[in-house]
Amino acid sequence: MLNCCRVLVRARARSLVFSALAFGAILVTLYVDIIVISSNSLRSLSYNGQTPLVIHGAIQETGARNLKSTFRHLQLRSVHEEVMEIQGVKVDDDDDENISPLVPPINVTEEERVSWFRKVLPEFDIFKSDDLTRRFHGRVMGFFGQKNNCSVRFFMTWISPAGSFGRREFLALESLFKSNPYGCLVIISRTMDSKLGFKKLKPVLDHGFKVIAVTPDLPFLLKNTPAKAWFDEMKTGTKDPGEIPLAQNLSNLIRIAVLFKYGGVYLDTDVIVLKDFALLRNSIGAQSIDAMSRRWTRLNNAVMAFDKKHPLLLKFMREFALTFDGNRWGHNGPYLVSRVVEKVIGKRGFEFKVLLPMAFYPVDWTRIGGLFRRPETRADAKWVEAKIAQLSGETYGVHLWNKQSRPLKIEDGSVIGRLIEDHCVICEKIYN
Repeated sequence: MLNCCRVLVRARARSLVFSALAFGAILVTLYVDIIVISSNSLRSLSYNGQTPLVIHGAIQETGARNLKSTFRHLQLRSVHEEVMEIQGVKVDDDDDENISPLVPPINVTEEERVSWFRKVLPEFDIFKSDDLTRRFHGRVMGFFGQKNNCSVRFFMTWISPAGSFGRREFLALESLFKSNPYGCLVIISRTMDSKLGFKKLKPVLDHGFKVIAVTPDLPFLLKNTPAKAWFDEMKTGTKDPGEIPLAQNLSNLIRIAVLFKYGGVYLDTDVIVLKDFALLRNSIGAQSIDAMSRRWTRLNNAVMAFDKKHPLLLKFMREFALTFDGNRWGHNGPYLVSRVVEKVIGKRGFEFKVLLPMAFYPVDWTRIGGLFRRPETRADAKWVEAKIAQLSGETYGVHLWNKQSRPLKIEDGSVIGRLIEDHCVICEKIYN
């Protein structure tokens, strides 16, 4: 009996020691997070065709190192799982849509997938031509007319049912108008260009902000561009769309085409806007940079600001048409803009800027969960305050990586919660 008690005492002692060590490690991690926060201002690299592709200045630590193992990493889901999740979204009772993303079959040959695509092609609304599509350009130009006097032309795309445009997306809209109250937002979407879509947008319209959902006219947007031939071939049903839902790749193309046609700023619907975009022109953000060379390693197309008919946008569309691959995620999006920018180094006529990750991607998708957590300790609270101060000073917008963060609740007192509280206009159900 005595030996048994001794064993239990030793076991409990080991447990207490281990707990103390683990707690100490967490505090050290949080402390390191605080001291590595960069105080350097946001820098960018202007391209004039003669400048080497090197981002100068101190390396921004936030996206790569600040959020440590105190927060669990989120698992990347497959495209098929994400689309099925959208299909299962419960929409409002007055939603008269009967729309679901068309999911390509998996584990089939290319010939079998092309055969499937040819059969379901009539169900793709984005290929349809009707009264709404024919009015696209007139509605957009009328919206951007002198009456609205837009400080910035913003664009978003929405390829899912209007019923799935939820609170997270609405908070992004609120933050956009809080920082850009005289901006005008066009949402390129057939589903949001509806009675339900208007109902979703009405709260910001009632506050006097300028937003409209418009059904796209792809033949018009792609006319006289390198992507027009690709689109025409796709409409025949003889081209392989790939395993990734075609609508997702069309969104990558639409955002480029609409900026080329009208000029302005494109934003994904999962970006919390923190600054006025009025002075941001001909810019694209780096998602990551190399710690040694200080060169960007990947760009991203979730936020782009370009003048009308900027030649780089034309290069993006040409690359899309020539190298389209519907089986590789990101190939026609983030990886595409990275490939093209590499190709135009040293060429004249491509003046633009690559902004450091702190501009739009201050936290990598693998660590985004940390920004949703409430502070549990004094060290946590200090880290939250330091992070908010850093983001408020150097960041135009925070990309939330919705594919990974959508299941997470915005917890009271978290970095994201605090940012939204400071950048909302209606400010309802932030933590719901």
